Amino acid sequence: MAEKRDYYEVLGIQKGASEDEIKKAYRKQAKKYHPDLHPGDKEAEEKFKEVNEAYEVLSNSQKRAKYDQYGHAGVDPNFGAGGGAGAGDFGFDIGDIFEGFFGGFGGGRRPNPNAPRQGEDAFASVTISFMEACKGVEKEISVSRQEQCDHCHGTGCAPGSSPQTCPDCGGAGQVKVQQRTPFGVMSSTRTCSRCGGKGKIISNPCPSCRGTGRKNVSKKIKINIPAGIDDGQTLMLRGSGSAGANGGPSGDLNVAVTVRPDPLFKRRGFDILCEIPVTYTQAVMGDEITVPTIDGQVRYKIGEGTQPGTTFRLRGKGVTKLRGSGRGDQLVTVNIEVPRNLSKSQKDALRSFESQLSEKNYAKRSGFFDKLKKMFE
Repeated sequence: MAEKRDYYEVLGIQKGASEDEIKKAYRKQAKKYHPDLHPGDKEAEEKFKEVNEAYEVLSNSQKRAKYDQYGHAGVDPNFGAGGGAGAGDFGFDIGDIFEGFFGGFGGGRRPNPNAPRQGEDAFASVTISFMEACKGVEKEISVSRQEQCDHCHGTGCAPGSSPQTCPDCGGAGQVKVQQRTPFGVMSSTRTCSRCGGKGKIISNPCPSCRGTGRKNVSKKIKINIPAGIDDGQTLMLRGSGSAGANGGPSGDLNVAVTVRPDPLFKRRGFDILCEIPVTYTQAVMGDEITVPTIDGQVRYKIGEGTQPGTTFRLRGKGVTKLRGSGRGDQLVTVNIEVPRNLSKSQKDALRSFESQLSEKNYAKRSGFFDKLKKMFE
């Protein structure tokens, strides 16, 4: 089996990277290797799984601390599955040192190793169009997660066998140790080295999952993306992550959503912004213009003398609100297009038209020159 790459190297970040840097790096790498962009490319699929696995560990502060201290062995659930390896193989940690001196003074007991534990969260990404984000859509995505081994049904044992209670710790996962110190004999509890803290020994592990009871699985699932989702948001699906241990619940699935830009529309919160070009004549005389919306085209009447940059509002034509009722609005900005490539007769007609205008037809121009005149008086 190929040796795993360093998780920081996988995401292209330094070891001391912040949470935001980790998240940005994950999104960049997930987009780069997403299966939708590389159909049938097994190498890209493996890279995508590797990126998700790295993010799953480095985005979790507890897992990241274990990884920084012990490497892959600190976070790999398959490490030490045969029964002899585990936490005891690390020799001692800072907890052992404190327990060695102060365990006799009421040190707290560790959790039951056989208690139900929730599964890890899984991570995936999906790219949708602007219109799909506005309307909602069903998408098929690739998810890498741990599921219960279908060969041993989660027991970790080969068919026909069962786990045995560890004779050293009696199933507690911990053993009491006495030490002679300058202060006398001190008692402490430590992780059982024989069972690795599991409380049981699997002498005949399942060949499919190597005794863990779970397997890494990559599969495609369909998810419903709600109307109103925005670029950069994360969709959480409860219970769709990795399977739990010892009968515990599954983790959650976190799907990072990327929304492709639209050529006509932009978004600000739940409002939609767009710009409409109109002719000089339409702006001067007023007209009924066609305005595109996410629901289709609508007609809108602009008044005489509409100025460049004028913005009007279409109520309820924006994006559906995720955690509320109703929708945002659409804000439409008018851009007046100045005609080009005029013929001589068109220019002459325009000069004739201009000669018939006075300062009262140009309120902004008149006000500007009044201010300019006062400035130099």
